[in-house]
Amino acid sequence: MTIQTMGKKALHLVIYGRVQGVFFRDSMRREAQRLGVAGWVRNRSDGAVEAAVHGAAADIDAIVRWAHRGPSSAQVERVEIEPDKGSYASFEIIR
Repeated sequence: MTIQTMGKKALHLVIYGRVQGVFFRDSMRREAQRLGVAGWVRNRSDGAVEAAVHGAAADIDAIVRWAHRGPSSAQVERVEIEPDKGSYASFEIIR
């Protein structure tokens, strides 16, 4: 289930596992910039990482695949994915 307009896709992700303290946010920012994906990423108080991603459908699919793995030191247990209505100009880490 995704929001798609003119080949664009916007998703909200919540990534669970050992995903804080392993450079997940910065690694995701770099991957998003490489793919041309806009949005944001932040740590949550429950230990998960939350992100919103917006871009071309193929690029969003690629960042979702990346989120299921994360950086080498992460251990992703699961990723919850929902549609997102946001439209973003760049990708940023929210602190």
